[in-house]
Amino acid sequence: MWDPAVYGRFGDERSRPFHELVARIPAEAPRQVVDLGCGPGTLTATLAARWPSALVRGIDSSAEMIASARALDAPVDFTVGDLREFTPSPGVDVLVSNAALQWVPDHEALLHRWVAALPAGAWLAFQVPGNFSSPAHDAVYALAESPRWKSVLGGVARRMAVPTATDYAASLASACAVDAWETTYVHLLPGNSADHPVLAWLEGTALRPIRAAFGADEAGWAAYRAELGERLAAAYPIRHDRAFFPFRRVFVVAHVQGALS
Repeated sequence: MWDPAVYGRFGDERSRPFHELVARIPAEAPRQVVDLGCGPGTLTATLAARWPSALVRGIDSSAEMIASARALDAPVDFTVGDLREFTPSPGVDVLVSNAALQWVPDHEALLHRWVAALPAGAWLAFQVPGNFSSPAHDAVYALAESPRWKSVLGGVARRMAVPTATDYAASLASACAVDAWETTYVHLLPGNSADHPVLAWLEGTALRPIRAAFGADEAGWAAYRAELGERLAAAYPIRHDRAFFPFRRVFVVAHVQGALS
């Protein structure tokens, strides 16, 4: 279950890649704009502000996220749906997905399906985290595989992976003009709370399936969480009241030219 409040921690850091992605989409008057994996909808609402004449839709698999999005009362059609089942209609001129595709294994096939359905001249723009080999994720998955936790978390903690910007560009280049790049942000997370800030960050995303695996076992989750916090504190020591948290992201803006070959 997604928790909009937990996900909303570090909102400035999480929203910056979205704004930098969308800034590279030069569409002037799209008919329809779709945000796949829209989360709590605050960023989707900015798409409606940028393209006020467009029909803007936000789609997310989490009913909790969509409920939060609808409460914004923005001029956006928010609906619950699985992005894996989405097919663009002929009027979709801008398709955006921000920090969602990493949850879909082998999502390049999904990208190809979307490109094939989009009209010539449409824009496909997405951003995915590329930090899955970071010390933070090493700590999450090493601990999950340790003797103490493997019986609960074995097979649950799946290390995700995404292609490089070059690989994405090569995959889409036969049908699109592609702008692809990678950025490593160094987030300075406040270190003045009881929990380590990187732990607080991970609770909004990567730790969701692990928390779900513990179910009603609150003591087990608390013990895992405490042990993970110790490892994260060693990997990201607090300096100047901050944890310095490098975070790599991969961006692609593709302008559809024709059919993939």
